[in-house]
Amino acid sequence: MDEQLNRLQAEVAARRTFAIISHPDAGKTTLTEKLLLYGGALHVAGSVRSRGEGRQTTSDWMEIERQRGISVSTSVLQFEYAGRHMNLLDTPGHNDFSEDTYRTLAAADTAIMLIDCVKGVEPQTIKLFQVCRMRGIPIVTFVNKLDRDGKDPFELLDEIERVLGIPCSPANWPMGVGRSFVGLFDRWAQSLQVFHGAGGSHRGEMRRASWDDAELLEILGKGQLQRLRDEVALLETAGTPFDRERFLAGQITPVFFGSAMTNCGLEPMLDHFVDLAPAPRVRMTSAGPLDPAEPAFSGFVFKIQANMDPQHRDRIAFVRICSGRFVRGMDARHVRTGKTLSLSRSVQFMAQTRTVVDEAYSGDIVGLWDPGVLRIGDSLCQGQLVEFEGIPRFSPEHFVRVRLNDPLKRKQLKKGLEQLSEEGAVQVFFDRQRMERDPILGAVGVLQFEVIAHRLRGEYGVRIGFDRLPYRYARWIEGDSLDLNGFELPGRQSCVVDVEGRPLVLFETDYLLARAQERNKGVTFISAVQPGRSHRAAA
Repeated sequence: MDEQLNRLQAEVAARRTFAIISHPDAGKTTLTEKLLLYGGALHVAGSVRSRGEGRQTTSDWMEIERQRGISVSTSVLQFEYAGRHMNLLDTPGHNDFSEDTYRTLAAADTAIMLIDCVKGVEPQTIKLFQVCRMRGIPIVTFVNKLDRDGKDPFELLDEIERVLGIPCSPANWPMGVGRSFVGLFDRWAQSLQVFHGAGGSHRGEMRRASWDDAELLEILGKGQLQRLRDEVALLETAGTPFDRERFLAGQITPVFFGSAMTNCGLEPMLDHFVDLAPAPRVRMTSAGPLDPAEPAFSGFVFKIQANMDPQHRDRIAFVRICSGRFVRGMDARHVRTGKTLSLSRSVQFMAQTRTVVDEAYSGDIVGLWDPGVLRIGDSLCQGQLVEFEGIPRFSPEHFVRVRLNDPLKRKQLKKGLEQLSEEGAVQVFFDRQRMERDPILGAVGVLQFEVIAHRLRGEYGVRIGFDRLPYRYARWIEGDSLDLNGFELPGRQSCVVDVEGRPLVLFETDYLLARAQERNKGVTFISAVQPGRSHRAAA
């Protein structure tokens, strides 16, 4: 028994589960691909710039992702590095798919925040940083694109601290910027690292140097080398010292510099990251704090993806293991329904590619074949029933009515929208008094509608069009003796129901929303709900 417990503790301690967050075009997909390269999962890295040239990125596996060159769905990527089992959650960077990113961050223990050195801190980065802060997720910052002429490193640090409100502690410092970016000074190891032959799809070479290195002097020049020494000295006297406890509490961020495109700085960052990033952390449940090394298995569903293999019409539930050991074929309680499920069809991932997994541990992500029983936010466990904090669905901001091109495809449309809604890809609403009428779709971003139309056509053989609706605000409502007809204001305000029968009011303007709240003091207006549960407000 002690031997089994010791093995469990060792396996859990080796897990690192992290997400990468950034604004679009900051280089997130390139960084993801290069981490896989350095982790040995790829021999040659793809490029988001080589869409029609044979090489494509591993993480962007959907057809529409390959066509558009953007990530629209979270990918799970797993690899080994320096004796650690890395679970990388590659999230969509585009703001229109932020809800998928919010759900994914619930499964992460750490985040790498990617900053473009040319553009600095951007709006989507701010939003995702706030989500990490709300969830207490420690953040490692990687300043990318140092091979381009960008902002001064000191200016970037000041901007991160001023805009995001988190102190920065540089772990290394760039030797030059733009075309003169040739390496880094590792402040923690007190060593100079010069890069040779770096770039593209293969690992770059790195050599250590000293301050009186003749080659380094030739590369940088006397003036730039002296400037580097002065900057390093300034950091030692005036910089924020790194404190691991503050980092784990999300109160300070270590900063690394580099270029994902040329590979400069990736290996030093990854070498430090495997020690910086915490092992699986304690999770709060309905029964109190849960230790990840607790022997009993438990986990929660944070993502559902249908048709990863279109030929087999499969449906995979992504489960974050929060405690214990998973064994293929084991039984677990489905807390929401109280039923016992046999977890016999389990896989692990390299984006769309999957392999059968026989065992996994706390911190790992496991895919379970699902016949339609599981939902996002569901808890699975053995032993004592524990339920993890739910994953909310946020009120959408854009609305369209579906227009079915072929009325004979109504059954396929219904099935497709049901599955895509359960994935969280879109929200589906119906007219209360004419349920048979074409449904209304709600989304956080308008690009989601394009993805829905693309997937319905490719995966279900259904061609649709959209009629834009004027609404911009939505709130679920609850209260005693609700008069739903009283919320109708033709053309400007409408009350519909979601797939679970909950009433939702759509408003054209924020003024109409405020007026409805003022006139209905006994009604609760809710901006986010827990799927499958009673209404409750969410932050």
